[in-house]
Amino acid sequence: MQVILMQDVLHTGKRGETVNVKPGYARNFLIPKGFALEATQGNQKYFQQQRKKIDAHHAKEREAAQEIAAEIGTLRLRIVKRVSEAETLYGSVTAGEINELLHEKGVTVDRRRIDLEGGIKTLGEHQVRIELHPEVVAEVTVTVEAEE
Repeated sequence: MQVILMQDVLHTGKRGETVNVKPGYARNFLIPKGFALEATQGNQKYFQQQRKKIDAHHAKEREAAQEIAAEIGTLRLRIVKRVSEAETLYGSVTAGEINELLHEKGVTVDRRRIDLEGGIKTLGEHQVRIELHPEVVAEVTVTVEAEE
């Protein structure tokens, strides 16, 4: 089934592209979520008419994400965790914990956007990526310390 993507979709395509996808993926996910339109002539004309409005909205989202990224870039988060005698963490640092610390600092981020790359399981400083927008990625420094 051919669809016109209304926004970037990971592993599928970029905004404005006409792509072939499986009918179930289009009917059950892309179209109901507003990520795509069925590729009919009427929808192609509609997309071309709405393109400036969509581009302006996309630019506004990117600018907001860049402002948040600049704010996040200045932050240093400190997490205190229990450790064993061998100085390894009991468990690991989760995206939820990082999200709570960011929220305490006044930054609201969806925890699913926090990329821990396999988790934080050791003491020390770690760089954590936060994907705020398809074109904007912020990094925050997280320091993991042992509980006294």
